[in-house]
Amino acid sequence: MRQKYGLAVAILVLIATLMVPTPPELSTAGHRMLAVLLFSVIVWMSESVSYPVSASIIMTLMAFLLGTAPNMNNPDKLLGTSGALKLALSGFSSTALALVGAALFIAAAMMKTGLDKRIALFVLSKIGARTNRILAGVILVGFILSFFVPSTTARVSCMVPIVMGIISAFGVPLKSRFSAVMMIAIAQADSIWNVGIKTAAAQNMVALGFIEKQLGTTISWLDWFIAAAPFAVIMSVVLYFLLLKLVPPEMKEIPGGQETVARALRELGPMTASEKKLMALSVILLFLWSTEKVLHSFDTSTTTLAAVTLMMLPGIGIMDWKEAQNRIGWGTLVMFGVGISLGSAILSTKAATWIAHVIVDGFSLYTMSAVAIIGVMSLFLILIHLGFASATALSSAMIPIIISVLQGASEQAPLNVVGMTMILQYVMCFGFILPVNAPQNMVAFSTETFEARTFVKTGIPLTIIAFGVIMLMSVTYWSWLGII
Repeated sequence: MRQKYGLAVAILVLIATLMVPTPPELSTAGHRMLAVLLFSVIVWMSESVSYPVSASIIMTLMAFLLGTAPNMNNPDKLLGTSGALKLALSGFSSTALALVGAALFIAAAMMKTGLDKRIALFVLSKIGARTNRILAGVILVGFILSFFVPSTTARVSCMVPIVMGIISAFGVPLKSRFSAVMMIAIAQADSIWNVGIKTAAAQNMVALGFIEKQLGTTISWLDWFIAAAPFAVIMSVVLYFLLLKLVPPEMKEIPGGQETVARALRELGPMTASEKKLMALSVILLFLWSTEKVLHSFDTSTTTLAAVTLMMLPGIGIMDWKEAQNRIGWGTLVMFGVGISLGSAILSTKAATWIAHVIVDGFSLYTMSAVAIIGVMSLFLILIHLGFASATALSSAMIPIIISVLQGASEQAPLNVVGMTMILQYVMCFGFILPVNAPQNMVAFSTETFEARTFVKTGIPLTIIAFGVIMLMSVTYWSWLGII
């Protein structure tokens, strides 16, 4: 139903918002960007059109609506469609977009060489055949792949066929609790490690792009890891015990399980030259990421692009352009670029500042402590995420507003705006409750190994505990680090 009427509702809301008189404290351009933002949120939440198509619509709306609005710097003249289109395309010149694009190439190389599958099977082969140890192995693989495969969907897409093969080889029913717990663990563990590792998810790049552009601060891979990894470790342990408690597997051990995994690993044969090259490149890249601002000054985007360049060079490389282009979701890249453009326009037209004042007045945020602000904004993001199928879209819409809210609050009392924005970005990655809240959830759900209600049954307590850990770490660890 929402897919059928979502676009029509979005257009009606767009028109209605444009017809409302412009508030005196909001510019015409800001008013029109507010209308575009509401349109975008409804389209993204309803999934009435694909994300790449929505990106094209948003760019077109920005070009015409901003193009016929007074120039922010010279109100006596119109901005013009050419100037507005430059604003709509500004996200495509972002270093964050370069990093996401490079990450898609690395994910494609992993799938092409099968290195991701080898890593997964190797870890599982060392775990054993007890069901609780297999569950631990699945979560551990999610953690390890997060370092090497900077795409959540790619990581889950790698793990799903491996676990499905294990289920089939073990002779376990597809609708068993064992099958359900393994598939849910794949999706949820990857969502958790999207928080722990800067390069693990595209939505992190959205937030970092805005932090760099609006707040003039670059967060290194290591700084992010030091701040976020403890949260991900705690939640990985929570996930393990929570799944065993709420969806206990029917058996404690799978007969012949370890042999099945070992056989699958043997069938891969010895590592190919391409796998060895990719492994070497990945280890070097991980070293460069983790030593940014410590041993060198090369930023994450630059080092990743350099790795991709080596990966594509004739003679040295791992794959050519034809092999890469069919494995890359170009629509994701388009959506990402437009998302950054949308957020930048919301900020530059002061629409974000106006929305921030509305939120602040509604929640009386200026009277709260930094930790209380984190709590209120986290709950708000958790609730609104229920309507989103993409954390990247959610970050594109919300991070500019969050920055404006925190900047306003920091004028009343000193706040670490950069650190608090980073923490709230962690909450953007949650998506634990509904299968439709994240692409990785849908990949796991498509296996038909579990019902949506089973995912919700585990997702709600996982979200509640994650919120509790966010609050606990806000008053302890992150305060000690000076992030809050």
